[in-house]
Amino acid sequence: MSTLAEVITFPVSPLPTFRKRDESMPHAPFRTHGLSQEEKKLALRNALRYFPPNVHEELSQEFAEELNQFGHIYMYRFMPTMELRAYPIDQYPAKSKQGAAIMLMIMNNLDSKVAQFPQELVTYGGNGQVFSNWAQFRLTMKYLSELDEDQTLVMYSGHPCGLFPSSPIAPRLVITNGMMIPKYSTSENYDRLFGLGVTMYGQMTAGSYCYIGPQGIVHGTTLTVLNAGRRYLKLDSLKGIAFLTSGLGGMSGAQAKAATICGCVGIVAEVSYDALKKRFDQGWLLEITDDLDKLMERIREAKAKQESTSIGFHGNIVAIWERLVEEYNNTGELLVELGSDQTSCHCPFSGGYYPVQLTYKEANELLAENPEKFRELVKDSLRRQVLAINALADKGLFFWDYGNAFLLEARRAGADVTKLGDLTGLLFRYPSYVQDIMGDIFSLGFGPFRWICASGKAEDLEKTDKIAVSVLENILSEGLDPSVKQQYEDNLHWIREAGKNNLVVGSQARILYADQRARAAIAIAFNKAIKNKEISDCVIVSRDHHDVSGTDSPFRETSNVYDGSAFTADMAVQNFVGDAIRGATWVALHNGGGVGWGEVMNGGFGLVLDGTAEAEKKADSMLNWDVANGVARRSWSGNNYAKATIQREMERNPRLKVTVPSNVESEDILDKAFSDVHVNGLN
Repeated sequence: MSTLAEVITFPVSPLPTFRKRDESMPHAPFRTHGLSQEEKKLALRNALRYFPPNVHEELSQEFAEELNQFGHIYMYRFMPTMELRAYPIDQYPAKSKQGAAIMLMIMNNLDSKVAQFPQELVTYGGNGQVFSNWAQFRLTMKYLSELDEDQTLVMYSGHPCGLFPSSPIAPRLVITNGMMIPKYSTSENYDRLFGLGVTMYGQMTAGSYCYIGPQGIVHGTTLTVLNAGRRYLKLDSLKGIAFLTSGLGGMSGAQAKAATICGCVGIVAEVSYDALKKRFDQGWLLEITDDLDKLMERIREAKAKQESTSIGFHGNIVAIWERLVEEYNNTGELLVELGSDQTSCHCPFSGGYYPVQLTYKEANELLAENPEKFRELVKDSLRRQVLAINALADKGLFFWDYGNAFLLEARRAGADVTKLGDLTGLLFRYPSYVQDIMGDIFSLGFGPFRWICASGKAEDLEKTDKIAVSVLENILSEGLDPSVKQQYEDNLHWIREAGKNNLVVGSQARILYADQRARAAIAIAFNKAIKNKEISDCVIVSRDHHDVSGTDSPFRETSNVYDGSAFTADMAVQNFVGDAIRGATWVALHNGGGVGWGEVMNGGFGLVLDGTAEAEKKADSMLNWDVANGVARRSWSGNNYAKATIQREMERNPRLKVTVPSNVESEDILDKAFSDVHVNGLN
């Protein structure tokens, strides 16, 4: 029997031995559900329905205790005793390759080396759940082991609704997370409904089972820092430049690695020592200190020597920003030229952002005991942080919002971040990295393409890197538009160096920014290599939801959409449906992700390449659609880069016919039209 047999059992007769959570591991903060006594009973009733009545009495006491002590019913008793990680695909006890592939991806999301709070089933972002409780994990894995080629597993916000008959061309798995009637999609309702166990926040790739560790955004973070240097500092080299930011827990863990790849001095603050130490042990962070005086000395030294390093500060980011203001006032020296923030500000009052006035331990205690007081301290801390950033920005610092809702929440807290004269509600004193730095890349059709070698073999990943290099080189040799050529050259350099940068944490995975043409060509080349036994087992291709087409988010992915449609979500929903009907192995659609619940709609997919002709057909159809959808929407909004990109695609594929906008050539036409209406009226 497979060594993984434990994860496909749903033990109730007898029940597993009672277990508490492991206090030596990092854990999620207390969840402030705000449930009444009657609602707590409902939450308990909801949890017990996974189990037969004869065990309800035994389980009810411990589930009630979890709700009182941790703010949520996680069902720790049902955690597997074995290590959760991405095992080679042939070790999973599953009827189908697709089912085994999804099991592999789920277990990678819950790997303790990958996940932020693995025992609370949180992969990243403070509250990015894979499941709401361990019963859901057990039941889902059981269903996936039984899944065949004409069934589809349906997931409702972590809950495995069941296996339903479908067809071989249908997705094997359809996921929705946090779907709400729009009027009720508020953060207060989320806390309550998560407490009841009836919805969850899947973040982006946590609840869609597509996370690949901090590597997942390291390419994008590297491009962002490099392009910020090029655009705002007018520098092609960042040697001797300092970049200050915060967060090392999940996706934000990529910042330290990106800084060293860019060649600058990276300083990253993190309040959790567990998170700091994890990135240090993994080699993603090179230095650690908790002394502000020593940090200032080290920044000066590293800048003077033009070192490429990453320094982790165990403490609050606000303390560094305020100290940098003091240093400037005392010496006239601007120690940091670039700045951002990657705290989990999509949930600032639930442990996503920690106030500077308290230690990490004190803050967690206050959050559990007095959430309103915690909320007020967070707001004050945000105001203090912005005050310091503003002071340094006036002296030459370039700061940007990294799409984590930092500026949005700071504005709500009363900080001075609003851009003067803005009537859209979308613009801040500082730009969004999408809006000002990465927006052109998305409009050109480039975004975070990913793949995972299901064999678990490093040599297979190395072969895929070489295949991707060959594909990019071939496309470049054919000649490209100058606006696209630069992207290809940057991405070709990235994938050539990827192996040297030691990016793998968890599954044997890779991230590569690529456009529509390159994604489809790379996937088809992988599939042929699998068919020819050059790659030993299947490859799973996916992407971050943070992409060209996957996400409608007015303060991040679609912040550079100016035709009034930034608050609509047709693109993300169409992408989810379009991927499903074009061959995706699984699809996901989420409310929330990155900037918060009710602020964004996003979706993703997974596609298993197994060397068959059918897999090649699916890759060609689905991956082309997956990018073209977003480029078409961005073109219609008036983005000229997107317009040129979709026109090139229509020339390349005559079957593609997209409605292209006719631009208004003169503002005078609009002014005159309303002036005439005002003077003469309408007939």
